[in-house]
Order: sequence, then structure tokens, then C-alpha cells
Amino acid sequence: MTSDIKKKLEEEVHALEKELREELPKALKTAAALGDLSDNADYSAARERQDFVRVRLGQLKQRLADLSMINFDKIPRDRISLGSKVVLLDVDKNEEVTYRLVTSEDADAANGLISTTSPIGRSLLNKREGDTVEVKIPSGTRVFEVIRFTTMHDDK
Repeated sequence: MTSDIKKKLEEEVHALEKELREELPKALKTAAALGDLSDNADYSAARERQDFVRVRLGQLKQRLADLSMINFDKIPRDRISLGSKVVLLDVDKNEEVTYRLVTSEDADAANGLISTTSPIGRSLLNKREGDTVEVKIPSGTRVFEVIRFTTMHDDK
């Protein structure tokens, strides 16, 4: 799971570094050749893009550093954590829902992939079968009962 995320982030870093090193200097040089920089929309747009790319590169490199700090051997085997597939009973609707807890980069709520940083994801961390979970969401409070779960270790 994390290796796919790292690969995706590394590819974006590579593309942005190339843009910052090769494409943007050319665009700035071409725009500067047009004359007065104070009233040059092409130059301003290239500078804004350059600033954006620098900020985004910083964010991506920080996220890669954060991901490299995850020790998968320390992810619990006996309670819900990153990578767990969780079957819950939505107490109010009396229906089962299934979620997999993933990193924020992989989150896709429509497909049951929820981030460990989302309200539901945070509330499920460290829970076990039979536990009841109350989740505060923007539209109110939802109550779930943990029916069963598997961890990333079980999926190997």
C-alpha cells in the first residue's frame, strides 16, 4: 500500500522538479524578452506557477519523509489500524458498512477507502470487535458497532 503511494508521490516530485528546472526557466526567459515585466501577464503567470511548484515540492517531500517513518511491524495485529478492513453495523440505519483504513492519499470514500485522519477513521483506530463507536460528523453523530475486522497483516 505505502510503496504505491511513495511511487506516485515520487513521480509527481520528479515531474515538478523537471518543470522547475527546465520548463519554467524557458517560460520566464521568453516572457521577459517581451519587455516591461510590470505589465507582463505571461511573466506573472510563470512566476506564480514557479512559486506553486516550489510549495508543492516541499509538501510532497515532507509527505514522503512522513511515509518513510511508518514502521509496519509496529502496526497492531489485535485492533483496528492503518490497512484494516472493518465491517461495521450502522446502528441508526441497521445496515452493515465496510471500510478500509488508508492514508489520506488513497482515500476514496465512495469506494469504502477512508483516511485514518477522517472523523470515522480516527474514531475506529485501536477499536476491537464488539466496540461501539460514536462519530461526530458535520451532519450530526453516527453510531457504529464493530462487527469484525482484519488487519494488513491478515491480508498477507
